[in-house]
Amino acid sequence: MADKAPAKPATRSAQQIEADLAATRERLAGTIDELSFRAQPKEIVNRAVEDVKLKANDATRTPDGELNTQKLGMALGGVAAVLLTLGILRRARS
Repeated sequence: MADKAPAKPATRSAQQIEADLAATRERLAGTIDELSFRAQPKEIVNRAVEDVKLKANDATRTPDGELNTQKLGMALGGVAAVLLTLGILRRARS
């Protein structure tokens, strides 16, 4: 197997290098701005709320966008059963 000679680096002028550095700085500044925006507590809360809304919508709606009464009924029945159980246990303790 023949060894390939290392490729010669392309010669660039100082202006080209400076232009590349300036472009890289701009990209990094944009990335830092985006990261600092995403890390703000208000934005984190907004994303979490939006995620919960989407999950609730997916859980209660059909793909057509109509209300899925069967799933909703089961969920409400489960909540009612838990609340009833808690009420019975509270009465039993007193």
